[in-house]
Amino acid sequence: MSDILSQSEIDNLLQALSSGEVDAEEMKASSEKQVKNYDFTRPSKFSKEHLRTLEIIFEHYGRLLSTNLPVYLRKNIQVEVMNSEAVTYMEFSNALSNPVLLGIVNLDPLEGSIIVEMASQLGYTIVDRMLGGEGEPLDKVREFSEIELLIIERIMTTCVQLLREPWSNVVDIHPRLERIETNSQFAQIISPSEMIAIITINIRIGEIEGLMNICLPYLTLEPVMDKLNTKFWYSSMQERNEMEYADDIEALISKTIVPVTAILGNSRISVADFSTLQVGDVVRLGSMVNQELDVYVGSIKKFTALPGASGKNYAVRITSVIREEQ
Repeated sequence: MSDILSQSEIDNLLQALSSGEVDAEEMKASSEKQVKNYDFTRPSKFSKEHLRTLEIIFEHYGRLLSTNLPVYLRKNIQVEVMNSEAVTYMEFSNALSNPVLLGIVNLDPLEGSIIVEMASQLGYTIVDRMLGGEGEPLDKVREFSEIELLIIERIMTTCVQLLREPWSNVVDIHPRLERIETNSQFAQIISPSEMIAIITINIRIGEIEGLMNICLPYLTLEPVMDKLNTKFWYSSMQERNEMEYADDIEALISKTIVPVTAILGNSRISVADFSTLQVGDVVRLGSMVNQELDVYVGSIKKFTALPGASGKNYAVRITSVIREEQ
């Protein structure tokens, strides 16, 4: 249904036509539908909605990378999703150079594998940082040694494990790094003519930048393609109510270790007396033996207790809980 023009818009349009500012023939020509050529040898199996949803998923993934990788590399890391596109696997593989870092990742229970391609300079930077260097890439590109590949495999395994959380709203996957290839000829996971989605991520480690390309074959994502839309993705996020988040937070807090201190008493002595204290000397405290002690959790007085013993250890028995209003 066409838009309804207001009276003022109609008057302005008639005035423009009468003055010659607008040509009626040009308006008619511009209103004709544009025909877009369709290549049957390259069917567009990924719609714009699919690619946009994949970008949202990997934006979440980028945030996880930027918060987890600094633990290993001890350097500030910035991650940004650059773009997404649908191409054939042949176009992707032909654009790869040698040597290259290709992580073959299994997304159980989805069939098939995906490829995580990391720029060579990022690989050299990671190795340099892990071995205590400043994180400078090599001036001249060379093959990776076996030791270097083992170091990179450790970091890439961490990156692969982080894929599970961003995909949780679509499907519960268990990603696993199968192997790392440095030659693109040994990473033919699908037919060259098959369609894939490529998500390009820019990673900045300190002052060094490089790209990470995530290759997602259509055959692997086909079972969940219906869920790759923003409406489903956001609705899945809202299914978790506040109580579920509260339970998660409570579970995390319950594992927190906090110091508990029982104050036996206080005493004031001179510096001279303190400097001459010897083993066996007695310091008189300002509290009685049968008097309740103050028990602190962190810096907050939370309980009162009586001193005693538990087996061969000193202990206190809680007698009351100090509420916040007290």
